[in-house]
Amino acid sequence: MERDRAEPLGVPEGHRDPEDEDEPVSSSPEPNALDRWLVGQLTSRLDAGRVRVVLWDEPEPAATDHLPIAVRIGDRKALRRVILHPDLYFGDLYAAGRITVHGALLTAIDEAYRFTAQKTAPLAKLLRGRKIPTPDLVDSRRNIHHHYDIGNDFYKLWLDREALQYTCAYFADPAMTIEKAQQAKMHHVCRKMRLKPGETVAEAGSGWGGFALFMAKHYGAKVRSFNISKEQVAYARDWAKREQLENNVEFVEDDFRNISGKYDAFVSIGMLEHAGAGNYRELGRLIDRVLTPEGRGLIHSICRDKPQPLNPWIDKRIFPGAYPPTLREMMDIFEPNGLSVLDVENIRLHYAETLRLWLDRFEENVATVRSMFDETFVRAWRLYLVGSIAAFLRGRLQLFQVLYARSGANDVPWTRAHVYEHDD
Repeated sequence: MERDRAEPLGVPEGHRDPEDEDEPVSSSPEPNALDRWLVGQLTSRLDAGRVRVVLWDEPEPAATDHLPIAVRIGDRKALRRVILHPDLYFGDLYAAGRITVHGALLTAIDEAYRFTAQKTAPLAKLLRGRKIPTPDLVDSRRNIHHHYDIGNDFYKLWLDREALQYTCAYFADPAMTIEKAQQAKMHHVCRKMRLKPGETVAEAGSGWGGFALFMAKHYGAKVRSFNISKEQVAYARDWAKREQLENNVEFVEDDFRNISGKYDAFVSIGMLEHAGAGNYRELGRLIDRVLTPEGRGLIHSICRDKPQPLNPWIDKRIFPGAYPPTLREMMDIFEPNGLSVLDVENIRLHYAETLRLWLDRFEENVATVRSMFDETFVRAWRLYLVGSIAAFLRGRLQLFQVLYARSGANDVPWTRAHVYEHDD
């Protein structure tokens, strides 16, 4: 079956559900015996001390420190849908205000992850015959446009204000601000790659250009950075001019599959999730083709411990076409192409903290976000950020940095001292 194309939130035509047009929420009748039985089946498997579920005939629950989190289902159709397919429908129902959470949303989502954890145990077997995600150029452009081209001003409200990094930060000191932690992340990656002045770097996925400019400014590298987001590339090129680095950094509006030339390093920060596991061997062949004999690189990606598709609501509304791979799947990049893994670091908890700080800034600027889009958009992105925090805290998602070089490369450090010797 063909996957539904991603649909935006905050746009009435994209979010309206035709099935709701003949049944206004306000007309939902009093809950009947079946409604209460369905809720009973749901709540019997939740920790009643943490989360309770109430129906639309009850008043808005109070949110206090002494009561469990209350999830209120606002109408009968919402109840049926969330029972039928919670992974898909909960997000839309919450965004539309037909399901409300009274109390800490993170606690409610974490309890949902705990509840569903046992259901994922046999998933690896079920996925052995799955279709491997292999987005082509058209798919990739559509997917990236859906998420990254919704407006630079929106992302500037809640990302770090110095490098505009939309990837996991690195908290060398847990008390770091998001700005300091993102600077630390970029230093961390450059030190791992042992980047030197005058070396050439290919970057797959530039974001708004902050890391490419950082490599040029702080490590003297010559960078070609590839990205298919029109808005991001335009922003990055303007930023390079303001920093007078346009002779050291070239931002190319093109897909990573079209990278050519020779480079001392090949780096990708937060792009692999969008590449599709079916394209990993091609990516590995490309890296092998463009790296110099002593070349090396690093891939920084959201991953999983075992194969699992992306949450269907996230896939439909937020990150269409994304797929966090396992380390075993990532090896399709390296093993067939004469590349050797030198180091793997998991900074999962750093991403949970990164997301927490992003969420804080999102909430600080929520009135502006609402004026730019609408309340549905606000609630959807709040759910996305909170759900991501829960996923990293629960270990449903990982964040791996994989350092690699050509097989047999001997010009490699004997220890990791060079990575940490500059940290305070």
